[in-house]
Amino acid sequence: MGGTCSSCCGPRRKNAYEPLLLENEREAVADLLQYLENRTTTNFFTGSPLAALTTLSFSDNVDLQRSAALAFAEITEKEVREVGRDTLDPVLCLLTSHDAEVQRAASAALGNLAVNPENKLLIVSLGGLEPLIRQMLSPNVEVQCNAVGCVTNLATHDENKTQIAKSGALVPLTRLAKSKDMRVQRNATGALLNMTHSDENRQQLVNAGAIPVLVSLLNSPDTDVQYYCTTALSNIAVDASNRKKLAQTEPKLVQSLVALMDSQSLKVQCQAALALRNLASDEKYQLEIVKADGLKPLLRLLHSSYLPLILSAAACVRNVSIHPANESPIIDSGFLQPLIELLSFDENEEVQCHAISTLRNLAASSERNKGAIVEAGAVERIKELVLTVPLTVQSEMTACVAVLALSDDLKPQLLEMGICEVLIPLTNSPSVEVQGNSAAAIGNLSSKAAEDYAPFNTVWNKPDGGLHAYLVRFLSSADITFQHIAVWTIVQLLESEDEQLSNNIRSSPILISSIRQLAESPPASRAGRGRGSDANGEDEYEDDGMMDADGEGEIVNLARRILDLTEDGRGRGRRAVISRRERRRRGQGQQQQQNGGQGQGDDHAALRASVHQALRSSR
Repeated sequence: MGGTCSSCCGPRRKNAYEPLLLENEREAVADLLQYLENRTTTNFFTGSPLAALTTLSFSDNVDLQRSAALAFAEITEKEVREVGRDTLDPVLCLLTSHDAEVQRAASAALGNLAVNPENKLLIVSLGGLEPLIRQMLSPNVEVQCNAVGCVTNLATHDENKTQIAKSGALVPLTRLAKSKDMRVQRNATGALLNMTHSDENRQQLVNAGAIPVLVSLLNSPDTDVQYYCTTALSNIAVDASNRKKLAQTEPKLVQSLVALMDSQSLKVQCQAALALRNLASDEKYQLEIVKADGLKPLLRLLHSSYLPLILSAAACVRNVSIHPANESPIIDSGFLQPLIELLSFDENEEVQCHAISTLRNLAASSERNKGAIVEAGAVERIKELVLTVPLTVQSEMTACVAVLALSDDLKPQLLEMGICEVLIPLTNSPSVEVQGNSAAAIGNLSSKAAEDYAPFNTVWNKPDGGLHAYLVRFLSSADITFQHIAVWTIVQLLESEDEQLSNNIRSSPILISSIRQLAESPPASRAGRGRGSDANGEDEYEDDGMMDADGEGEIVNLARRILDLTEDGRGRGRRAVISRRERRRRGQGQQQQQNGGQGQGDDHAALRASVHQALRSSR
């Protein structure tokens, strides 16, 4: 919430001073009247004007206290500056008065001074919270209003939040959020919002019973109250424990937030979408948002020209798309084209990331959806943009292509589009994630790509050294995941039976040398692992689970297989490949599985595991 509050301080009234005043009080009254006559040129925060106000503030005469309090309220309404203890002490003294009018004016003055950052800290350090809490408990609505407004301003400073939470202010703030007076409601909900920016304070708010109050006020007719409550709930929903509590106690929350995405207020629409985004970190809410018809307003917000709305809607849709059951509803609701258009939204990198991540999520579980995404033009747009977008967007784009490339039906189409021409340069990206994603995409494309592997020959030496240079880099990488992807890809290329590809691989001394090294020298991380002997007395690696998890044993097996296909066992390897392809054509893959062979399905599973590690592909 901002640094101002609703003020409930009324106009000054004429006071009939009691006849018996102390001499210094009489002088202070006379001086103050003179200073007020020249208020435009008088500095009331220092010297004689402040001394006069101080005298009246510490007086036992209620009328003089009222005059001082009203003067402070009027002065601070027109001018706010950093002040010292000499200014705050008399105002804080006035807060302890038993007179409601003095309380009202003094809390208004203090709330005005609390707009200044330095003053916020000094007010709390001087003990200002205790009298403000007492005033929040006042039966006088005007006093409540200004006291809560002052606490709201104090709570905008991070250093004050913990002290406010520990002061006992949260319970009365929560109670006043239900006030029938709209000004009190605004100030109280604004204060609660300001207290939701840290884990500890959010938990204390929940313990104070704030959640049901905030949820009920989502239906308030006041847009400020709606905004404060929606934003507060959005912050509260950052914590998994709070989302669980919301799910258990607030069954109407999602429906209320979906309705607020159609609010007349842009800031309320934005915060409603962000609140749903945070809730959609959990599976239950991902499904509930779709069930509550939340896709329609989200789609409308994506078409907005207002950046915060676009960003909040894109972030929400991204989280909603995580659930596999939501993939088809999102596509069928018409999201593909606006998401693809947002890939070009170079005004905001985060919007681009949300859009491409959503497309990747939508492609995850369904061949139909993968096809729809490609047909909608996503791959053409990615190819057009991926070499020039920021690294974070590149990472998401290449990850999306890697997912799409898992579809056997789409591989020929993706290759024909020339996607390898942009993937290959990105295997040498400064970003390890982009490197891994790009290589994984190439690897996926190489598996059962088509009868025609010409696109791989086209990029063997270009661009940027081509497929050959990429494979050399990854084979010599210290990252075993990269090694795994490279050797797996080479196996797929050799098994394609494409003569030119096979010759390209065989005729590269550096490739063969790297592969031989991997085949003959297992990674050092396995040195010293237990080795057993089989019944024939031959050494074998003992499978303790770690080898498979790391992919190290698979790298050795694949490297040896490549050598078998390219060197002395060239003929035998080729016959094995032909035999397997024939079996696949004849539909006898089951026999291969029964024989325990390392078939395409096993290799594909290995690459999937490798890709998951490279991409960190948790959605």
